Amino acid sequence: MRKLFSKIHLWLSLPIGIIIAIICISGSILVFERDILEICYPSRYFVEEVQAEAMPVGKVLKIVGSQLPENKEIKSIQISSDPSRTWALNTEARFECYYVNPYTAEITYYQSKRSPFFATTMRLHRWLLGEYKRDGSFSLGKTVVGISTIIMVIILISGIVIWAPRTKKALKNRLTINCDKGWFRFFYDLHVAGGIYTVIILLTLALTGLTWSFKWYNTAFYAVFGVDTTAQVAPNATAAPAAQQKPQGERGERGEQGNRPANGEGKPERSGERSERSGGRPANAIEWNKALSAIEDAFPNYRNITIQSGSASVSTSKYGNVRGSDRVNFDNQTGEIKSIQYYKDQPKSGKIRGWIYSVHVGAWGGFITKLITCLVSLLGAVFALSGYYFWWKKRSIKKKKSRRRD
Repeated sequence: MRKLFSKIHLWLSLPIGIIIAIICISGSILVFERDILEICYPSRYFVEEVQAEAMPVGKVLKIVGSQLPENKEIKSIQISSDPSRTWALNTEARFECYYVNPYTAEITYYQSKRSPFFATTMRLHRWLLGEYKRDGSFSLGKTVVGISTIIMVIILISGIVIWAPRTKKALKNRLTINCDKGWFRFFYDLHVAGGIYTVIILLTLALTGLTWSFKWYNTAFYAVFGVDTTAQVAPNATAAPAAQQKPQGERGERGEQGNRPANGEGKPERSGERSERSGGRPANAIEWNKALSAIEDAFPNYRNITIQSGSASVSTSKYGNVRGSDRVNFDNQTGEIKSIQYYKDQPKSGKIRGWIYSVHVGAWGGFITKLITCLVSLLGAVFALSGYYFWWKKRSIKKKKSRRRD
């Protein structure tokens, strides 16, 4: 039995080991996209000086809207409870966002499209640089990634069978990584012991990742949790915050310097140069002030509030389902809250989707789980590449022995 699984482990690893390494390395980079961006481009996410009170939402939208082109309109605004953070104003276009200083209404950064580096990394991770088919049609890169991930699951399971020790002494050896017996022994122990320490996490990442590769798998996977993905869901049940629909530096637009609305110097227009046209800002935006005030009273411990026409989503925790939020409906004429749908009362389908994403990217437990996910992903690449090293080394030893016999 062990010999059979050893052959399965080897002959499946050889053809797709490189692909697995690519998927793992690119995935480890994507885990910390937002964190990398905040370090590289702090002015995008933070203001230089925190003042006593932010401008009213309606005034910010009016000032910013007056600077936008005629074909652009702000559809939602994301506000953080952290007074040092900028506000994010989103348009209809995916990934398009204006970062604004809430105290001066100055546009500090304009994000128009996905950044070259992280967009390429995502394409590598999901489609091996292939084309993303929005209509759901066949994509070679996506299919290759999906098949490789399925094979990876088989490799991991076969690895568990191969690893299973027969004696207590063997168990101790297979749980120990020796660092003083040469590079070959170190990488071998890392492959064997490190593999068993991380196998559960690697299996979890692979099994959750497959939900984005194959529709049949997605349907079957969610059926395990009692969710029918073919059922028609009401819009309110699936509506996510604008910041989640168009990720600003989280699985979306990251690492790009972007383009600032220019007046010849690459800077936004000065307040004295702004026109008073209403274009760009949403209708009834002034009433969003009252809505925001009411939402802040209802959710004093919020982290982020995303407001759009007649509704808002409120994130209150940085742990667990990072896409989960409470939803508020308000009167767009008066700003008064009409209803609140708390996260615990929302449909199961949306919760499961959010949890699958949160687990796959390691965000469910904050920085620690993201770090663990990143490191385990990197180790997954090391295991795949070190397998080639062991195979080549054993072949070299066999050739030397055969030469000596001859």
